Amino acid sequence: MLLVADTLLTGAQLLRPGWIDIAGETVRATGSGAPPSAPDRVLGAVTVVPGFVDTHVHGGAGANFTAGSTEQTAAAVDLHRRHGSTTIVASLVTAAVDELLRQVGALAGDVRAGLLDGIHLEGPWLSELRCGAHEPALMRDPDRDEVARVLDAGAGCIRMVTLAPERHGALAAITQLRSAGVVVAVGHTEATYAQTRAAIDAGAGVGTHLFNAMRPIDRREPGPIIALLEDDRVTVEVITDGVHVDPAIYRHITRSAGPQRVSLITDAMAATGMADGRYELGPLGVQVRDGVARVAGTETIAGSTATMDRVFRFAVTHSGLARDAALCAAVAQASVNPARALGLPDARLVAGAAADLVVLDADLAVTGVLRRGGWVLDPAGGDA
Repeated sequence: MLLVADTLLTGAQLLRPGWIDIAGETVRATGSGAPPSAPDRVLGAVTVVPGFVDTHVHGGAGANFTAGSTEQTAAAVDLHRRHGSTTIVASLVTAAVDELLRQVGALAGDVRAGLLDGIHLEGPWLSELRCGAHEPALMRDPDRDEVARVLDAGAGCIRMVTLAPERHGALAAITQLRSAGVVVAVGHTEATYAQTRAAIDAGAGVGTHLFNAMRPIDRREPGPIIALLEDDRVTVEVITDGVHVDPAIYRHITRSAGPQRVSLITDAMAATGMADGRYELGPLGVQVRDGVARVAGTETIAGSTATMDRVFRFAVTHSGLARDAALCAAVAQASVNPARALGLPDARLVAGAAADLVVLDADLAVTGVLRRGGWVLDPAGGDA
């Protein structure tokens, strides 16, 4: 299948006009100018970008990944795929050990079936002081035996674990997880600058939703934010939904870390794609008002109701860069960087990579989604 578009961003190049040749589930070649043969589809005045890679998402379409139900997982995945997320890592919140093992085991089956691309454990080894939308009574120190049981339940499907470096046993857990090939993230933490540096030196390589649910910057105690931003070994997540961070904070992050170390995420929960109302995130009730999710009865933000196309648009609009530069930076942040940070397959549209792409109109709204060479959302006729 040979596609032609006015603008094609591969994650490596900006091609205008551009073409992409797809053989089965993979990209065969890309180029600019006239295509090598008669195209199968002329997409026209659109921008084609690599499929989005969401490495931190809890659910959507009224469904929760914590349910450990393939039906609920499929509903959430379908919603996010139609908004451009061709790669999805399901996030789980803090839970008691038996429940966590059940959830991990169920989602591991969905990973093996190709419905998901991995599992992210956001807890339970977090700080009660920065619990966010997690149940603090269930938070605990990482125990070697428990970590081993969780890894066994995941059977190689756990991609990332977020923990608080100040917890007793955290550095040993980082070593244990890294030895199992799991990426470790720092988040929901009251860690000092020194404790965060120690975690990075032990192998932590991601900052979970930077600025949210972590100790703030102080002039005498820089804390985790500065430690994560200044280290080239770390990729920092940012929820650019217009709620979690101000545009100026997003620009500060990208200028401090550089566009190649920023990973856009949704942190989406069950209410994504749904009306305002009452939902659940793990064991906690969540109330959504005007599209903003909060722990019921509090003002604590509880994930988001965003999809990746929305966070991508925010990044382009608020980057402070010229349009083409903003698009290139956002492609890196929404696709290339998160895939690289979690050791997932190359998300760029280059020869040999998966044929995962998103078609965007002039307003950067999704009009088409191709995953593994098949249309999830056909720009010619809606849902495939």
